[in-house]
This record gives sequence, C-alpha cells and structure tokens, in this order.
Amino acid sequence: MERTEHSEEMQPADRGARATDLRRFDRIIMGIDPGTNVMGYGMLGVEGKRLEVIVMGVIELSRFEDHYRRLHRIYERVSGLAAQYLPDEVALEAPFFGKNVQSMLKLGRAQGVAMAAVLTRDIPVAEYAPRTIKMSVTGNGQASKEQVANMLKHLLGIPQEEMPRLMDATDALAVALTHYYETGKPAIAKGPKNWADFIARNPDRIVKRKKKSE
Repeated sequence: MERTEHSEEMQPADRGARATDLRRFDRIIMGIDPGTNVMGYGMLGVEGKRLEVIVMGVIELSRFEDHYRRLHRIYERVSGLAAQYLPDEVALEAPFFGKNVQSMLKLGRAQGVAMAAVLTRDIPVAEYAPRTIKMSVTGNGQASKEQVANMLKHLLGIPQEEMPRLMDATDALAVALTHYYETGKPAIAKGPKNWADFIARNPDRIVKRKKKSE
C-alpha cells in the first residue's frame, strides 16, 4: 500500500500505481473526504472478496489564502488521482449541516469541484452522510476519527507504520469502504402496489374458477 501524505507542491510516488498492478482488481473505489484546508483521499481495490488499500493520502490546501485557488487545486489534484489510479467509482462524504453558513458554503464548493473532476471522466459518484460512514465502519454512528482509523487498521490489515498522521486520509478510506459495503447489499425487490399489480406480476399464481356446467 502506498501512503502519500504530501504538501501542495509534492506529487504522489509512482510505486504501486502502475497499470499492471491495477488491472488485477475487479473494481477500484476512490473515497474522498472533502475539506477546504485538507482534503483526504483513499483508493480501495476489490479483488473477489478481498480488499486492499492501494493508496491513501491528503491534499494540503492551507498554503493558499485565496479560496478559488484552493478550488482550482482540488480540481487539479483529484483529476490527476483519477487519471493515475483509474477508479471505477467515487464516494464522497456529504457535508454535515453546521451553524457557520460561510464554512458550509466553502465546504460544499470543495465537494462540488471534487465531484466535477471525476464526473468529467464519466466515473459514477455516490455520497454518504458522516453518521452512515461511522455506522458502516464501526457500528457506532457517533464514533470518533480515532475509532474509525483503528477499525480500518483492523479490517483492512494496515500496518501501524503505514497509518497516516492526518486522519483526513483514513476518513476518505472509510468512505470508500462504506461504498463497498453499501453496493454489496442484495437488492430488495419492491412488493406489488395493489391487487392488479400482483396479478400482472404473477399470472401463473392465479387460479381461474371453472364455470359450473348447466
């Protein structure tokens, strides 16, 4: 697993990212934890029922004072990551509603720009609420970042020395894992709307009464 905690001007290393390595996965899920100061990302490879962390890291944005420069950097880096790791699906953490309207607006923009960066490559996008992610990974919707990170370490077999310093990276990986769980659930067929709908769906189960002979 490649860990790339890098500053704004650094690029992730190439090891572990070669196409020959990525082709063995049935699907690759990219998780994104949107942020205006630090944005986390993680790539989860699925090979049969086996999961592997391909890469996780952060995009540091705090060195840019201008908010629009940060948005540009998000688009640039997310596009680059999508081109390098070729994810089949992308999952993002949906912004939670807070009291600070300006912060919510900026976070929503950051999420939207990250979405646009992958949608231009025709990659399907899904969103999950923070509580859903915590519940999916730890079984506790109120779990702390530390608890989420520790559970990921256990579930995905991440060595301690490869655990990132900034938990934005593990938060993003948690989003990817949640998407894996959610998309793996069996589809529940909807029941008939009414008696006529039931008959239309099950014509072989309707027994017609024979008319009595006169």
